Amino acid sequence: MPKADRTGKLILIVEDSATQALHLQAVLEGAGLQVSWAQDGKSGLEMAHRVRPDLIVLDVQLPDINGFQLCQELKGQSDTRHIPVVMLTRHDDPEAVVLGLQVGVTDYIPKDAFADAVLIETLRQMGLVNS
Repeated sequence: MPKADRTGKLILIVEDSATQALHLQAVLEGAGLQVSWAQDGKSGLEMAHRVRPDLIVLDVQLPDINGFQLCQELKGQSDTRHIPVVMLTRHDDPEAVVLGLQVGVTDYIPKDAFADAVLIETLRQMGLVNS
């Protein structure tokens, strides 16, 4: 749904694990956000062009193209380059974090016990969630 056709902020989750995606959806909807979900990078890219989300939450490990490649694609296209991307992933080694920042992610959040709270606080600081 294009921005003109919706109320509220829309977050696109690109995550191949249904369990993780449903968990994130519940967390984000609990914070008053609308959520769309893509199960792989190619679907995520197509959805980003179609629905123009306010933010993309992206995993690194996807079945087709990885999250770094997807972010680079998004940032290289005029209609999606402005969309902030937050990586939420188990890949939290320093090299992965640096690569994520190099390809244009806004924030890089490791999946751990604090990930939900960190994500919501990040979105609050970005003005996507009310205090």
